[in-house]
Amino acid sequence: MENKVGDEMYSMIRTLYPICRSITGDGVRTTLAEISHHIDINIVEVATGTQVFDWVVPKEWNIRDAYVISPQGEKIIDFKASNLHVLNYSVPINKTISLDELRKHIYTLPDQPEWIPYRTSYYNETWGFCMAHNDYLKLEEGSYEVVIDSDLSAGSLSYGEFFIQGESDDEVLISCHICHPSLCNDNLSGIALSTQLAQQLQGRKLKYSYRFLFIPGTIGSITWLSRNQEKISKIKHGLVVVCVGDEGQFHYKKSKSGDAYIDRAVENVLNHSGHDFGLIDFYPYGYDERQYCSPGINLDVGSLSRSSHGQYDEYHTSKDDLALVSEQALSESLTCYLDVVDVLENDQCYMNLSPMCEPQLGKRGLYRKLGASEGRAFGEMALLWVLNMSDGKTSLLDISNRSGLAFPEIKNAALALKQAELLQ
Repeated sequence: MENKVGDEMYSMIRTLYPICRSITGDGVRTTLAEISHHIDINIVEVATGTQVFDWVVPKEWNIRDAYVISPQGEKIIDFKASNLHVLNYSVPINKTISLDELRKHIYTLPDQPEWIPYRTSYYNETWGFCMAHNDYLKLEEGSYEVVIDSDLSAGSLSYGEFFIQGESDDEVLISCHICHPSLCNDNLSGIALSTQLAQQLQGRKLKYSYRFLFIPGTIGSITWLSRNQEKISKIKHGLVVVCVGDEGQFHYKKSKSGDAYIDRAVENVLNHSGHDFGLIDFYPYGYDERQYCSPGINLDVGSLSRSSHGQYDEYHTSKDDLALVSEQALSESLTCYLDVVDVLENDQCYMNLSPMCEPQLGKRGLYRKLGASEGRAFGEMALLWVLNMSDGKTSLLDISNRSGLAFPEIKNAALALKQAELLQ
């Protein structure tokens, strides 16, 4: 099963990889259309000029081609070879310029001279190109033909939304960004995992409702929050899904409160995952968690990733490619997200119905015989911990954290004790 879902997520990344995305435009729409082949998302268009809190929905950007031709007639930069070659949101240009002028519009990575950087200019109308630094050093004096065939005009911002109604109207928010071009870990892995998670939750009997957002970074979350203020109070827990496809160790960036329920649930899962992980205190930069945790919104939203924001060499470069992500890493990440959902869905407080010392477990078939407990999803210590701490106020997550036993074992012990009429 793990291999199958890992393959499915990697296949989706491979399909989306060539598309040139940005915060608006047809690349975003093509991406949302691909997602809609897997889950029935609602696609929303918000017109350029729409006021969204302190921001305004920007002009729509679309690009068809871009290149630079050297004095020798060689095409030295080619958008069709890599969409990272163009400064994202570049205005159109078609002219011949000097090398000195061209250099003012070139971005490179001197420390990684073979890689192409990813750069943007969303809110500053200019143009530019990105290239490998070693190629930049080879540029010779002369006249260069510079072409960017793009549009920056009134249009709309597009985002996708998928909602699963649970027994309660209380919601869990799962948010990912869809605005980066050919970057597999920082962008596409989050889309693929969120889509797969939505597929697996669809049709289940769920306590919470689940809202999945596929949005452009920053302006997308600001736009959604501005247009859906009546829904904000329903969101009780949330995760921003980013960088979940590489082989780096897991990281969890906590919500602003630092001790929200979602923070404790994720830390519990990671503690029992068998993977190395790091915890990061909230800071007001990174991905859309900073919008969800802003003072006027103040949601309990963290971000569960593998390599964290900006902390891996390939981040925002052409090396964040199909070779950086793997089916195995994607599958492991999905397992962690599903385990967090398991905590959210099954955590509750029980009351011990036989609190005067320990009840006799053997006569109820709950205690091992001849030292064996094979085939059971819990051990005797889990039974004893649940019985001892089920006072109607202590949750299963609290018991798991206190005992050091994994949440599924505590949950299964509680279900067995409830079936034996020792808990309610």
